[in-house]
Amino acid sequence: MKITVFGATGGIGGQVVEQALASGHKVAAVVRESSTYDVVHPSLEVFRVPGLKDAELLRPALDGSAAVISGVGARSRKAGPVASESTRSILAAMKAVGVQRFVAVSALPLGPVPPDESFLNRRLLLPMINAFAADVYADLRLMEADIMSSGIEWTIVRPPKLTNKSLTGKYRISIGDTVPRTLSISRADVAHLMLATLDDLSMLSQPVSVGY
Repeated sequence: MKITVFGATGGIGGQVVEQALASGHKVAAVVRESSTYDVVHPSLEVFRVPGLKDAELLRPALDGSAAVISGVGARSRKAGPVASESTRSILAAMKAVGVQRFVAVSALPLGPVPPDESFLNRRLLLPMINAFAADVYADLRLMEADIMSSGIEWTIVRPPKLTNKSLTGKYRISIGDTVPRTLSISRADVAHLMLATLDDLSMLSQPVSVGY
């Protein structure tokens, strides 16, 4: 399978590229022209673009792809609506080219609070996180709404706090709901799940939360 990866220079996107190549997929990695990206592999093609807001410039990277995975997101609270604006362009390019499968990363706090969530998380940690990153989550809500109304075959992956720990392949997921009592997960394991959703029909048109 050929997979187009947006956000390939980021922690999750980089892991998606690495793991996809290791699994025998062909990968089209989309990176900004100003980014340093020196990954080389016989099955990797790199597309450099000035930005992700012009759908027309993204179309060549989608040629021949069966799926698109996006690890695009704000790297700080002051980054602006990075996720929603970029995703809008990605979706437009996908529709123009005819690619139907899309997997994007969001965030666990956008899902419902599980009834069996711990008192500490429910009453203290989650409200603090939502207040601290209000602008980031508002951007992700717009992104999710655009994806859900796009008419394509989508999956949204919602992780908690991200770490740089190694791939384990062992984590909990909740399809259409939220994993309770989880605080973190590695970017490598999020990438692992995003790739796994491509072969799992139960995750089509569903948000999927993940955590340890």
